[in-house]
Amino acid sequence: MKTIITTDKAPAPLGPYNQAVLVGNMLYTSGQIAINPESGALILDTIELETTQVMKNLEAVLEAADMNFENVIKSSIFISDMNNFAKINTIYGQYFNEATAPARETVEVANLPKFVNVEISVIAVK
Repeated sequence: MKTIITTDKAPAPLGPYNQAVLVGNMLYTSGQIAINPESGALILDTIELETTQVMKNLEAVLEAADMNFENVIKSSIFISDMNNFAKINTIYGQYFNEATAPARETVEVANLPKFVNVEISVIAVK
């Protein structure tokens, strides 16, 4: 049986999906982009600020499921320009203990929703 996880501390879905789904002790989040959940505005000033907003949104979804970044076992990062990899990686790395960081892939894609520069999703376990 699945439990739908929602929070108003992260942006509402842009389509027919949920912020996250909990199945047993496994949490699957939808990809988060840099939408400020309070204003609805996209945060695109710099790739660092954009990535920070994405991570804050993921943190809010994890917290809604009574989890945190230590529970994350896998992440997927989609970026529009591999030249931003190092800057994204620096911000992303601030949210994880390197010794226990999750498995991950980073993929450059042609476009992302709302033409943002980065989208991240995670899988977490209690």
